[in-house]
Amino acid sequence: MDRRTFLKTGAVGTASLAAPMIVPCSVFGAKAPSERIHLACIGLGNQGFQDLRAALHNDDAQVVAVCDVNKASHGYKTPSQYCGWEPAQKAVEDHYAKKNRSGQYKGCDAYTDFREVLAREDVEAVLIVVPDHWHAPMTILAAQQGKDIYCEKPLTLTISEGRDMVEAVRRHGVVLQTGTQRRSSRPPRLACELVRNGRIGQLKRIITHVAENNKTCPPGSWKPTPIPEGFDYEMWLGPAPWAPHHEDRCFYTFRFILDYSGGQTTNFGAHSIDLAQWGHGTDDTGPVTVKDLGGVFPEDGLFNTATHVNFSATFEDGVELICRTGSPAALCRFEGTDGVVETGFGGVRTQPESLVHSAIGPNEIHLYQSPNHMRNFLDCVRSRQDPSAPVEVGHRSATICHLGNIAMLLRRTLQWDPVSERFAGDEEANALLSRAAREPWGLV
Repeated sequence: MDRRTFLKTGAVGTASLAAPMIVPCSVFGAKAPSERIHLACIGLGNQGFQDLRAALHNDDAQVVAVCDVNKASHGYKTPSQYCGWEPAQKAVEDHYAKKNRSGQYKGCDAYTDFREVLAREDVEAVLIVVPDHWHAPMTILAAQQGKDIYCEKPLTLTISEGRDMVEAVRRHGVVLQTGTQRRSSRPPRLACELVRNGRIGQLKRIITHVAENNKTCPPGSWKPTPIPEGFDYEMWLGPAPWAPHHEDRCFYTFRFILDYSGGQTTNFGAHSIDLAQWGHGTDDTGPVTVKDLGGVFPEDGLFNTATHVNFSATFEDGVELICRTGSPAALCRFEGTDGVVETGFGGVRTQPESLVHSAIGPNEIHLYQSPNHMRNFLDCVRSRQDPSAPVEVGHRSATICHLGNIAMLLRRTLQWDPVSERFAGDEEANALLSRAAREPWGLV
């Protein structure tokens, strides 16, 4: 029994020992098997399927495994979405079968335990698209196994684990791309280049927006619901505190429970505040003061993340960043002494309007150019260079989101040291920098 066959004995899908591992070059374009990057996708929910499809469009990569704690079900972002490892495995094999003369392909294994994926020596890189509370354990274990990592945003659940992830990635020399795809989009890059090159004069204020909550949960007490068949709820909880199952706790709506996420503050803030960092030129640091401006949290019910986000963060150079609930079409607005630049999901707008046509000269600041986030990740797996959103960038952007949540929860102004990554003279706030993890998922 060879190594690959042995490794596949732990697979749960229909791809078994008879699965052909050598297929015609027509399936993957002109790339020989030895030149393809072998990928595994961990987490096949709403965003997981999007990232999986993005990976499949690259002929120099081959998806050899998928992994999810859910076999298959509806009920993700929309009721009609059907996600889990079984439909993901089928999507992979259908995709490659269309390129195969026989119209068939069986070469993607399916798992429910991500550790079996990381144990496969043939897997070179992993896509980690799971709830936020799983990002750090999976990333650190993947780095220890020498796997390159595409980890969805927000990179972290807490500030402390972000530093652990940075250290693990750098210690083991792996590539990590944070899933902040706006860094691979031309309009946000142009907006940030205009700001960085002084087109709006001296930067004074940055206004960022996060979307309103798009899911609601009935207030008041709630009762546990049965665990669906084919769903490993214990593994889903992982490092989070144990809690009885409820249909609104998992899948897409994990986003609105603090045990697993920072709410829309971190969900959309991972985009808008990340752009603020890029345009401000503060990717390697953070603010010195963070202030609650009236954040609102539910008083009861299962969902407990902020329903209205409103906080400010001030940097050492005096630039003020404000983050509030608003339209995601205007993710980030830079205000300077001579003009305004605004960018989001709707392009770039400037005041005066002529600024948008301002060319960035050859001797001016040119930011990292990447036309496609997944393609950039794969290119960096080959080149061993940093991608457009490396681990430090993901950590620092997520940190500001977490700082805002902490200030809003404590309802006060906090002094932050971006070097030591601790609050000055406030142990109650410092206690919120990390969380205890259930065994055996504590970070070492």
